[in-house]
Amino acid sequence: MADNSNQSDFPIQLQGQLLLAGPSLREGTFRHSVILLAQHQVDLGAFGLILNHPTGKTVGDFLHGEEFASLQQLQVHHGGPVAPDQLTFSSFWWSKKYGLRWAIRLSADAAVAQARRPGRIVRAYIGYSGWTAGQLENELRHSSWVATDPQPGLLGKEHDGNLWFELLRQVSPLHRILAEAPDDPSLN
Repeated sequence: MADNSNQSDFPIQLQGQLLLAGPSLREGTFRHSVILLAQHQVDLGAFGLILNHPTGKTVGDFLHGEEFASLQQLQVHHGGPVAPDQLTFSSFWWSKKYGLRWAIRLSADAAVAQARRPGRIVRAYIGYSGWTAGQLENELRHSSWVATDPQPGLLGKEHDGNLWFELLRQVSPLHRILAEAPDDPSLN
């Protein structure tokens, strides 16, 4: 008996995955982005943070006062194009049992507390990445993103522009070629 089911009939579960920008995303905010998809529900949409776009600024450039003293030197990353006027904190850690774990949209006090816990990495983000219901699934069908599982060494890597190249190379031999290809192959 032939299986006539359509793959798009099955819900995609992407929460906790990394989204690597496909080579077709050559311009704008998502160019060479690595996004942690922190929330995903097919009927509600998705929420994530770009991990590898540092802004060159620190929390001290935005927040002043004694209550922020321990966060002053924390590097600020561009989390995405939604709510670019909001600064939030997030914490990340690796669990042997559950893999990559996170706490998103932390207050400054909670970020300080998380930073004191062994094995936790605290980051500051301006903005976030968001998709409406069905939008991300459509982008995936058009190969705008490559979904992959985070690996244990992720938190030990620099979360800068090189992260996209490093992670995309590891997906498959084809993705290695795509990562190493020039932006405009006709100039090669």
